[in-house]
Amino acid sequence: MEINASYYHPQSVKASKNWVDSVAFNPRFKFAAKLWQKFVFERSHYTSEEVRTVQKGVDVLVEAGRFAALLLQFPQSFHNTLDNRSWLFRLITTFNMYPLVVEVRHKSWNQPEILEMFKSRDIAFANIDQPIVGKSLPLTSHVTASTGYFRFHGRNEQMWFNENASRDDRYTYDYSQDELANFITPVKEILKKTTSTFVVFNNHYRALALKNAFEFLYLLTENKRAIPERLAMLYPELADIRRSSHTEQMELFG
Repeated sequence: MEINASYYHPQSVKASKNWVDSVAFNPRFKFAAKLWQKFVFERSHYTSEEVRTVQKGVDVLVEAGRFAALLLQFPQSFHNTLDNRSWLFRLITTFNMYPLVVEVRHKSWNQPEILEMFKSRDIAFANIDQPIVGKSLPLTSHVTASTGYFRFHGRNEQMWFNENASRDDRYTYDYSQDELANFITPVKEILKKTTSTFVVFNNHYRALALKNAFEFLYLLTENKRAIPERLAMLYPELADIRRSSHTEQMELFG
């Protein structure tokens, strides 16, 4: 699971402990945390104290064995330029104590020398699906680390760069079964080449991310899942892939 709140402000120790407690029933559950936007969006000067503030929340997850990666999510305006490469390398050095995933959205980053640099540092390149507008990076299937990572943002082209659109407007998208099926091959290929692979749906509005995640899991494994009742009521089409749910799993989504 990705922690989105850590993008807007550093994750507190208390919040991290609450996250750990909430998944105590599932020994395989891990969290990826987004790096605070000050580092990746604002790209302003930062202090050692601000770095330590981020570390305090993340370290709780690490010490509990629940940490998957720190996600450095850059906007499409972050192009592959000398200044931006320098900033990226600075952040990589600053947070090199953690497994790192880097998401870039502009296709200028899709270059062999960038991929080689990531490989040399065991940094995962985030393979993303997003609306293709202008020079947006298309879906890739790069393996640059022991961990594989996919993020599916939806394909709401009309709203993606609409200055009047809200965040919910941009990420409102329900992947079709055919679209989800097209993700199967690249995900399976990366599963073969990594020790762990994470697939994240970021089309979060009205729980569409959960809906599509359950649908994708069924296509990938052909196993029915314990889908929360409220989600099944919201999307009746999930009935065909739903099995009897367990109380513990229901609590996670409660």
